[in-house]
Amino acid sequence: MKTREFEIKTERLLLRPHRREDVDDIFAFARDPEWGRYLTAPMPYLREHAVEFVEDRIRMSWDLWPVWAMVLDGKVVGGVGIEIDVEYATGALGYSLAKEHWGSGLVVEAARAVVDWGFRERGLAKVYAYADARNAQSLRVMEKLGMAREGVLRSHRVLREERIDEAYYGLLREEWERHEG
Repeated sequence: MKTREFEIKTERLLLRPHRREDVDDIFAFARDPEWGRYLTAPMPYLREHAVEFVEDRIRMSWDLWPVWAMVLDGKVVGGVGIEIDVEYATGALGYSLAKEHWGSGLVVEAARAVVDWGFRERGLAKVYAYADARNAQSLRVMEKLGMAREGVLRSHRVLREERIDEAYYGLLREEWERHEG
């Protein structure tokens, strides 16, 4: 299956493939250390990191890892994607948002559209997500999507020389269909 890049419109957002001209918008929010606190993004975040990030997203296979820029009022304010495991029909959801928009519901709005696409268009059986267990905002996003907490992998990863726990959440297609109808 060859998936073409495409856009998704939500109530407030345009989710679209990344473009080279997104670098400045991404650099503007990603250089804030608070934005990257729970992410593996380099710190300090330099403009060259934004260039590399955008180039990686442009080259990425939409068959296995579709990823969209989150555009609000013509400006990129974050990103959302889903890494697809074709063999198991699962998708790993990922997202980030500029700090100035935290708490606005934009991540839930974007993620809901991508999860729906994954279940309806790609026939996924399950979508899951994980985050640093200390990242309460990200865990709340997963809960708002209807995901169930499946467990915590203790001391699972190293982030900036510190061992961290990762919380995993999952959502089955039949749960989504019951909830979203």
